Amino acid sequence: MTTDTVVSTATAEPRTGTGTRADSTDSPIRLAVIVGSTRDGRFGPKVADWFAGHATLRPDITVDVVDLAETPLPTALTHRPGPEERTALEAVTPRLDAADAFAVVTPEYNHSYPASLKNAIDWHYTQWQAKPVGFVSYGGISGGLRAVEHLRPVFAEVHAVTVRDTVSFHNAGGLFESDGRLKDPEGPDTAAGAMLDQLTWWARALRTARTTHPYGA
Repeated sequence: MTTDTVVSTATAEPRTGTGTRADSTDSPIRLAVIVGSTRDGRFGPKVADWFAGHATLRPDITVDVVDLAETPLPTALTHRPGPEERTALEAVTPRLDAADAFAVVTPEYNHSYPASLKNAIDWHYTQWQAKPVGFVSYGGISGGLRAVEHLRPVFAEVHAVTVRDTVSFHNAGGLFESDGRLKDPEGPDTAAGAMLDQLTWWARALRTARTTHPYGA
């Protein structure tokens, strides 16, 4: 069942179709890394910094880290944002609109994802459409995977495409050094590479498709 959706009116760059710009197929993929947790003492920035650093090593990707704690959005959704809502959205919406792909960094809170992340998803709609989403999760024994599986149908509802592979950190607190380096990087590095390969493939394919056939949902 389709639910009501707030379509943000924050200013974005000119585009050739819904969520599309006339980019060369060879231009780098613009990846927005979204830090979903806003809790005090959160572990998310350490995970996000590691993943963003990994992604920036690739010449085919440019990275923008969107930290929801640094760009707080209103918690009361409205179809007619006022001046305060518009100001808050302007710190996030154009960056999501410009992205070709998303990597969502999420913890698992009570078997699901944080409210701050759902709020950010719900404030937007066209910004997600026909774009790929990957997940980097962290938590205790489950590694945040239950949060990931809850997020997949949410992103499907806003017409995004989630990639199969994920990067997950089980008992994450014991896996990182104090400076943010991984104690044993081999497995996570391999997982990140596989997911980024999938994200870039889908991002290029969907960017080309949106340019030639604007997406209408």
